[in-house]
Amino acid sequence: MSSDDDIVYGKYPLGPRVTAVVPNDDYTLTLTFSNGEVKCYDMKPLLDKGVFRELQNIGYFRCARVALGTVEWPNEQDICPDTLYLYSVPVETTNPLPMIE
Repeated sequence: MSSDDDIVYGKYPLGPRVTAVVPNDDYTLTLTFSNGEVKCYDMKPLLDKGVFRELQNIGYFRCARVALGTVEWPNEQDICPDTLYLYSVPVETTNPLPMIE
């Protein structure tokens, strides 16, 4: 039921945590999660809200980093890792080589 890599709070496992982040120029984050999934989270709806306004500066937005299983910026803006996982969409992977049958 639980592997050694699972994070558990009480008896309930927490969702996957962020292990890598790539901030994109369109204000999305490409996220790799601890379960191996790669997903994209759109930050644009948050950019005019409170502490996230600072992220409108694309240079500052690009300073996103992984910390404690989530994404944060230098002035301590962060997003719940469960929110990142639940509200992101899977990144389609494409095979650049043709399939040979």
